[in-house]
Amino acid sequence: MKALLITTAMLLALSASAQHQHHKTDSTSTSKMKDTTMQMDGMDMGTMQMDDMPGMTNQFSRTIPMNRDGSGTSWVPDETPMNAYMIRGKKWMTMIHGNIFLRYNNQDLFNKGTRGAYKFDAPNYLMGMTQRKIGEHGLFSINTMFSLDAFLVGNGGYPLLYQTGESYKGNKLVDKQHPHDLFSELSVAYTQQFSKKTDLYFSFGYPGEPALGPPVFMHRLSAANNPDAPLSHHYADATHITFGVATLGFRVSDFKIEGSTFKGREPDEFRYGFDVMKFDSYSIRLSYNPSKEWALQVSNGWIHSPEEIEPAQNVKRFTASAIHTKMLNADSYIATSLVYGQNHYSDNGKTLPSALLESNLQFHKNAFYGKYEFVQKDADELDLENHATGYNPNYNINAFTLGYNRQLGNWIKNTDFRAGLQGTVNVSPTALQSLYGTAPIGLEVYLRISPSIIKM
Repeated sequence: MKALLITTAMLLALSASAQHQHHKTDSTSTSKMKDTTMQMDGMDMGTMQMDDMPGMTNQFSRTIPMNRDGSGTSWVPDETPMNAYMIRGKKWMTMIHGNIFLRYNNQDLFNKGTRGAYKFDAPNYLMGMTQRKIGEHGLFSINTMFSLDAFLVGNGGYPLLYQTGESYKGNKLVDKQHPHDLFSELSVAYTQQFSKKTDLYFSFGYPGEPALGPPVFMHRLSAANNPDAPLSHHYADATHITFGVATLGFRVSDFKIEGSTFKGREPDEFRYGFDVMKFDSYSIRLSYNPSKEWALQVSNGWIHSPEEIEPAQNVKRFTASAIHTKMLNADSYIATSLVYGQNHYSDNGKTLPSALLESNLQFHKNAFYGKYEFVQKDADELDLENHATGYNPNYNINAFTLGYNRQLGNWIKNTDFRAGLQGTVNVSPTALQSLYGTAPIGLEVYLRISPSIIKM
């Protein structure tokens, strides 16, 4: 509990500092911004000339809105509202994002199986983005992301039935979600504008995120109120922390093609340091935003030896996603994501698929959200070789989550405090019911602290 209070105090202190900087620069920024057309309640970005605006643009373009920034170099819909603190300087523009869940997490409320567990913990992240224009056509940006998961969740991760991926102390992490590294992103990027519709950019991260998959779950608005990683995390968006990544991208209007080379190995269990840099894996992604409410992408990755515990195994990963966001008014919206991901494993030739549908309805102070997941995992992935009596069958896993939270207040300006409750029903395959129960029910109660929506 002491650790939770320390981290909460850090986040609150940061928000207060950001607000202080914001007020110091408001007097010079307001007069420059008052001629800019921007309807936040409808997110009408069409008439806004971002190149003439003293505020932030997209991290990789001077002529598309900052609202399109996802994680790494990915895109979300232009209609996505921003929950962040803004710090305006004469040359540098900075935004700070953050999220922390102080929660009780019980993965098998009625003890129907033997694999569930409960825990008090606090999944969290803090992200900073800063940029400045260079000359008439250049843009330089720096992105950072930090997490105290190892401190507030633990190196062994938090309980999450049917979750897999990474290892700890020589054993696979199964029925647990691994913590994220203290240094989750430290990246720089330079963009050269050729016209208002074309950009070429290069980014380098140590660590960073390659051009593979949709925006990572904690940066999707459709998942913002859910403390848990998807069960398909390692089928779609798990490469968001890669110790060595270089990406080259080219945008034409609302299309973007980009490729990355990066380190395929997942971060090791020592969460406070830096892993050895390598460039042994590759990815390519095509993104398209057909309107301000939609963001589409398809991507493919060739990942070398992602798991430390299975070093001879390589993975080919294919993903496709569609993200939709619609503003209902200034503080209300609905955001939905459909994500498909699959892994093809070199050691056994299997292709295992996953599908995720998640949605988040924010209506003034109330939020209603849900998620459905289908994922296919085999006995090896679930570390069930003994249970499987020498062969490696596939298991179809289905999980349904519903949640609700309500804003308690803004006790610190532009910071939301929300109390929430969510439940999950996991539908177990028949062959695994002796271990998990037929339909184990998870329950989580939490306090979420995050920045409010930026009002413009």
